[in-house]
Amino acid sequence: MITLTINGLTTSAERGTTILEAARFLGFPIPTLCHLEGLSPYGACRLCLVEIGDGPRARLVTSCTYPVEEGLKVRTASRRVLRARKIVLELLLASCPQSKVIQDLASAHRITQQRFKQEHEDCILCGLCVRMCKEQMMAKAIGFRGRGETRTIGTPFDQTSEECRRCGGCIHVCPACQLRCTYSDPEKAICGGCANLSPPCVEKEQFKDMMCYLQPCVACEITR
Repeated sequence: MITLTINGLTTSAERGTTILEAARFLGFPIPTLCHLEGLSPYGACRLCLVEIGDGPRARLVTSCTYPVEEGLKVRTASRRVLRARKIVLELLLASCPQSKVIQDLASAHRITQQRFKQEHEDCILCGLCVRMCKEQMMAKAIGFRGRGETRTIGTPFDQTSEECRRCGGCIHVCPACQLRCTYSDPEKAICGGCANLSPPCVEKEQFKDMMCYLQPCVACEITR
């Protein structure tokens, strides 16, 4: 067993456990978009950043890929961590402003302004669909293509894959495809209506307790 400290609490974890797993076991929330139980860690979305170490040598690491170490000191919600997460979320909003999942995460982190230009590229390259297709469906029908700004996900040579069984697993796990937010005015890029925050953006009494359950978001439909 490995002994480490998370947010000042000393705990033990089995060797090979990630910081994300250890922190969540203790009830410390860490947001993620590219992590899913049953799939290999990838560390693409960078939302699960935590701070490890002390003093000037402290650094940020992705908790979903970093294994626990003896004597490791972890902070899951330091000022440095929260600032980094907010920047990441703003960048994700610029790429996929209509994702309800990203909208809710932004609202939960009290993001009220979108500082980056909206690109509406949709795909955030989290790799969930690629890993689902390869590791759970055993198909390998899709994969990454290119590098840097030209990096995309698709089938080889853009041809219909004979390995694809049309199972829909890729769509099921995609944070950009699961639910769509209809409120994407560039001047008011962050809706927060579906997060059921207080005060809610819908003032009518009958909507206050059920905003989270309505699809599409009631606030979005009324304000359009």
